Amino acid sequence: MAYANEYGSGINLTALMIPTRSAVVFAAQEQSLYLPGNMVPIVEVGEGSSSIQVATMGSVVAQTVANNGNGGNETDPGADLATTLPANTRSFIDLDLIAARSVIRDLGRADFNDFGRILGNSIAAAVDARVSANLGALTVVAPSGGVVTLLDDLYDAIGTIRAAGETGPLNCVVSAAKYGDFMKVIGNAGFAASETQNAAMRTGFIGVLAGVPCYVSSSFNATNTGLTTPDFAVFSMDAVRMATQGGVKVEFERRAAAVGTDIVASIAFGSAVIDTTRGVTVGTA
Repeated sequence: MAYANEYGSGINLTALMIPTRSAVVFAAQEQSLYLPGNMVPIVEVGEGSSSIQVATMGSVVAQTVANNGNGGNETDPGADLATTLPANTRSFIDLDLIAARSVIRDLGRADFNDFGRILGNSIAAAVDARVSANLGALTVVAPSGGVVTLLDDLYDAIGTIRAAGETGPLNCVVSAAKYGDFMKVIGNAGFAASETQNAAMRTGFIGVLAGVPCYVSSSFNATNTGLTTPDFAVFSMDAVRMATQGGVKVEFERRAAAVGTDIVASIAFGSAVIDTTRGVTVGTA
């Protein structure tokens, strides 16, 4: 407790660092829908750089190599593969420094985990807001008849992505405002006694519909997406990319002028749409 005695403080900076740092990182990872990297891949940016170049997932047409072109013998082997290059459509992701700051005052015992969770939640909310903006920039499709019909619109969105050539796993993010509509549809007779309905009624988790895991996000809203009414977004892992440099960081500093200890949580973060054809957002632009 030499630190506390020296400054007349009830806060031990050494003891503060480990639990608070752990709480910040844990809260950021748990509260963010995207930071774990399961839905949107994360690219690590090397030290000394503030941006990264990410290639768009293109395609190259497979060809049949003719073995009898122009003779097709030892002296004239025939046709070679034609040169076909994917389009030069790379994207640049610029990193921004996102930070949250708090001060623990010398006013008695403080729960360092609480401060960590507060800062971690702030980082998570900022990250999810950035990614939600990207989802709002995917291929935007208006709901059928102007009102989201859930299953019909979900099936159409999946079909649109599949028709564009995406064969990988898909995820769906539902706006909190439409969560009730989703749950009402799952609760109707069409899902009677199904495991999807049972799980939804027990836990409130929408579940997997048409093979697509569905999640609810309060960040997927009009403010963050730029859409008048965002309903839900369906996308593959190649629709959006995130970039970070070193992950979530936490720093501590004694600040005598504030009669307390500064805690700053930060993350060097950026995200960008890589391929709009691999994602569909249903909503009103």
